[in-house]
Amino acid sequence: MNDGDGTRAASDRERRFGPLGTALVIIPTYDEAENIKAIVGRVREAVPDAHVLVADDNSPDGTGKLADELAAEDDRVHVLHRKGKEGLGAAYLAGFRWGMEHDFGVLVEMDADGSHQPEELPRLLTALKGADLVLGSRWVPGGRVVNWPKSREVISRGGSLYSRLALDLPLRDITGGYRAFRRETLEGLGLAEVASQGYCFQVDLARRAVKAGYHVVEVPITFVERELGDSKMSRDILVEALWRVTSWGVGERVGKIMDRGRPAKPPGRTSGTS
Repeated sequence: MNDGDGTRAASDRERRFGPLGTALVIIPTYDEAENIKAIVGRVREAVPDAHVLVADDNSPDGTGKLADELAAEDDRVHVLHRKGKEGLGAAYLAGFRWGMEHDFGVLVEMDADGSHQPEELPRLLTALKGADLVLGSRWVPGGRVVNWPKSREVISRGGSLYSRLALDLPLRDITGGYRAFRRETLEGLGLAEVASQGYCFQVDLARRAVKAGYHVVEVPITFVERELGDSKMSRDILVEALWRVTSWGVGERVGKIMDRGRPAKPPGRTSGTS
């Protein structure tokens, strides 16, 4: 396990974290009919006490209907039908809102295609007992990717490295989407202000968590490339991520420079003095 917030790690270990509560695993879907039954079954087997929310963006291949069938057979499986394809970030935000409205204590992000292995979820939940946010990380010791072309790995590693340097974040895998949040953490991140998607959505939430002083840790995972269906990664998602990360990084640096240029506020008068 790798502490993701550096110098705060020692003091945060002394913090008393409350109980986790029931976990909700949010699985956004769009045309995942080939994968949805298998991934939901694996989650239910790996963490029997957890609930699953399939957030389907009106998939034309019938993913939503298959999810309804699963929900009809299992009262721990739920389906959130959305009007259309609005992107990964919007689907997760809708899932977070649903989960908090239904009083879940932990909200988990997980892909539908099996690249995030449900069998590793217990490790993330165990780490969350002493953290505010846990990231499943491909790029810490013990983490790895399977069946990825070298070009894909270069893009992912490069995206995390660029985000880390541009935003001054002590995290190795900032773009990864296998994550477990405490409910209280999400409530403190200003989700109403989040408008980013894809890679950028994951960077945004990690950035907000670190800047807000939450205790973020990374645990190693094995990321397996999907075997069925098509990847939702696109050039537009990558361009958005580069633009937004650069904008955030420049904005933060300009803000720091302006703060240094402002005159210090005079100390307040001490009570009882003239």
